[in-house]
Order: sequence, then structure tokens, then C-alpha cells
Amino acid sequence: MNAPVSKEPLDARDRPARLTVGVVGAGRVGPALAASLRLAGHRPVAVSGVSDASRRRAAELLPDVPLVEPVEVLARAELVLLTVPDDVLPTLVEGLAETGAVRPGQLLVHTSGRYGARVLDPALRAGALPLALHPAMTFTGTAVDVQRLAGCSFGVTAPEELRLAAQALVIEMGGEPEWIAEESRPLYHAALALGANHLVTLVAQSMELLAEAGVAAPDRMLGPLLGAALDNALRSGDAALTGPVARGDAGTVAAHIRELRAHAPQAVAGYLAMARATADRALAHGLLKAELAEDLLVVLADQERRPGGPGPGETR
Repeated sequence: MNAPVSKEPLDARDRPARLTVGVVGAGRVGPALAASLRLAGHRPVAVSGVSDASRRRAAELLPDVPLVEPVEVLARAELVLLTVPDDVLPTLVEGLAETGAVRPGQLLVHTSGRYGARVLDPALRAGALPLALHPAMTFTGTAVDVQRLAGCSFGVTAPEELRLAAQALVIEMGGEPEWIAEESRPLYHAALALGANHLVTLVAQSMELLAEAGVAAPDRMLGPLLGAALDNALRSGDAALTGPVARGDAGTVAAHIRELRAHAPQAVAGYLAMARATADRALAHGLLKAELAEDLLVVLADQERRPGGPGPGETR
């Protein structure tokens, strides 16, 4: 069982001293975290970024902080944020350790959701102090991200002896630490991606379909509906399921699929997958009556077997 992270006020001895901060990878996350740490009294001193977009983000969120190479970031900073894509992280850590860029006692923090602290083992062997601090938040690459960190949960993984330091940094950024066991990181990250990343896809598809249906302001129509649905789901879980699938309204679902095939065939696979998952959960929780589920599941199974075929009621 994962041990909970204490939410008790931190003793002054547990708080990190004012640190010089460096960022390797000026994507959407790193500059925002560094800017937040600056508000807590730490001092950003160096950032690395390759693309024009990265350099613009660094200039906006970390003005007057010099852009330098990653090795130089580590040379200047006591606390280094490695905010690079997941697939790049292991190679980056190995390269920095092999070149001697990592210093003993240096705090090395990565923000990957997928990895825990072990991905930093090459740096640990070089004497660094490894922390995995993943903010459970979507980032825009603008100043609004710093505000959104207030109350944001962070998935925290670190060696036991660094746990208080990790907790203190998260709290200083305005976040809420949540301890994630090393072996649970991939599952933790998959859960967040399923909820947040896929939500964006669903909402974007919904807005496109509403626009095609003639709705002038899809965002204005969806905002209250999706806000209420999210609130209900967070409060009540599966008990919040509504709509034609949860009701077992097979005719309506068939009509939906027919319209999607005609107007947005690229959305059919996603609709079928989510309808199947919704039906399974509604059945398991007693919301969908078995006698109504039969016709619904027949419709879904038929359409899953015919991904390119005509919709229900159509002829070839």
C-alpha cells in the first residue's frame, strides 16, 4: 500500500534553502515551474531550449534568465528541472551523467508522469539527489500555468530520505503532493492520460460536429453541459452516467452511428469504443437493464464488425 504524504505544516528544517534553479527543456512545463519556484524565493539562473517556441516561452515566463546549453544549466544551478518528453528523458540523464555535468548534492527533478525516480539512477550514481515531481495539470505555455499550479496535485516519487524535500518543493509551488510508488508510475500516468488527454479529443470532436449541425457557438453550448457532467462524475462516479447508452436506447445509438458515418466517419471508431465502455460500466453498476442492453449490444457488435459498412437501416 502506498504510504500517504503528510499534509502537516513543514518545519523550517524540512524546507529547501533558497536555491538557484535551472531548466533543461523549455517546453510548456519547465518555465512555469521555474516561475513558480521564483515566487517562492528561489532564483532561476539558466534555461535551455532549442525551438523558437521554447525560446519565446522562456523569455515570457523567465525574463532575463539566460538561454544556455544543458551542460551549462547544470553547471549554474543547484536545483535542475528536467522537463523534456518522456522518451527523451533516459538518454538525456545518461548523457549528462557520462559527461560529468552532474554534481554531487545537486537536486535533479524530472516532471515525467511515466517514470519514477529510478530513471535518474545514472545521475544518482554521480551524486545527484533524484526527485520525480509530475504536476497533474495541462499546460498552455503561458503565464496562466503558474496560477493553475495553486492546488494542483503532483505525483511524487523519491527515495525515502528525500521525501520531505520533494514534498516541500511541491508545496512551495502551491501544489498538493501525492505519493506514487515507483512501480505504479505507468498506471498513474495512463489514468491521467485517459481522463485529460482523451477528453480534449472528445471535446474537439463534439465541437466540430455541433458546428456542422449549425450551432453557432459550440463552446458556449458545451461549456455548462460538460462542466456539469465533470462535476457529477467526480462526485458520483458511474452513478452519474446518463444518455442513450446508459438508458439502453438502441435506436438512438443506431441513429448516432448512421449520422457519424455520413458526416464524420473518423469519429465512428471513438464513438463505438466509448459506447461499449459506457454500456459495460452501466451494466456492471445496475444502471442499464439487461433486457434493454441486449439490443444495444447487438447494434454495437454489428457496427464493430463493419467499420466501413453502412449504418443501421441503410442498404449497400
